[in-house]
Amino acid sequence: MDLEAKLAEAEKEFHSGGPTRDKRDPSEWIPRPPEKFSLSGHRSPITKVIFHPVFSVCASVSEDATIKIWDYETGDYERTLKGHTDAVQDVAFDHTGKLMVSCSADMSVKLWDFTTYECTKTLQGHDHNVSCVLFSPNGDFIFSSSRDKSIKMWDVASGYCTKTFTGHREWVRSVCVNQDGSLLASCSNDQTVVVWAVATKEVKADFREHDHVVECVSWAPHSSYSSIATAAGIPKAGASGPYLISGSRDKLIKMWDVNSGQCLFTLSGHNNWIRDIVFHPGGKFILTASDDKTLRIWDIANKRNSKTIEAHSHFVTCLDMHRNAPYVLTGSVDQTIKVWECR
Repeated sequence: MDLEAKLAEAEKEFHSGGPTRDKRDPSEWIPRPPEKFSLSGHRSPITKVIFHPVFSVCASVSEDATIKIWDYETGDYERTLKGHTDAVQDVAFDHTGKLMVSCSADMSVKLWDFTTYECTKTLQGHDHNVSCVLFSPNGDFIFSSSRDKSIKMWDVASGYCTKTFTGHREWVRSVCVNQDGSLLASCSNDQTVVVWAVATKEVKADFREHDHVVECVSWAPHSSYSSIATAAGIPKAGASGPYLISGSRDKLIKMWDVNSGQCLFTLSGHNNWIRDIVFHPGGKFILTASDDKTLRIWDIANKRNSKTIEAHSHFVTCLDMHRNAPYVLTGSVDQTIKVWECR
């Protein structure tokens, strides 16, 4: 092999980050250390990080009562949004990315116009710390969960609360809506995971196998059904879903079949509370953030922890994975947000 060809080969390998990168399918991209950026500016622990659905920006919220916007491709700080008077607990975008919603320990939910960065509405109604907030898939409604033990559904256009879901016996930590907006899953300090029919407020399932506070819950995307079927030992044709995953302070991750009411399998490996959980858009992996300071990648089909990244110097409180671009975000009690590139 002549030197020029060798050089070209070496250059190609250098640019593509090793001989295998070009061959790996985007559904198999996973975050690789070290982080691409570490973003600092918040003065208290980070409570939530999310990617914008359209622009190359992300939002972080913190116990310092602010929301900060960053460019995750350049690592640049963009702006700070102020309005809450206590720790901001959660933040979410609607599917267009034109609206943003946040919630806080100040008991309010705030709606923001993301084109002008103005707070357009403040939704009052919860009687305690609001821990989780999100938009319905069509963007017409907002769901919020609170330490007042309730989940509320708000009409975006009017700002009115249209439904209240009650049944949890303790703080409702997190709430998540399924792909078509018909089902709501919630988890609580009462150690249960509950599935509700949005239309009727009826309880569809009530899972009670965790033995500590359940911190996070997430609906399985259709792309993950075949991996879930393999892991649970059920025929792929029979994998109709819907499936739900939960993470708890008991350090366990549990996969639930909503129709049968069964726990399909349990993943263990974290040595401290699990704080956040997301599905990889490709459907083959789950990503988790934990108080053991790691970000872990789990191979669903094989039910194993395939990669562990020592992500922060303190508890990792939150994470997000971009739907289309090869990036993952983590936030921590160490007051930093990290941007991880996937390959």
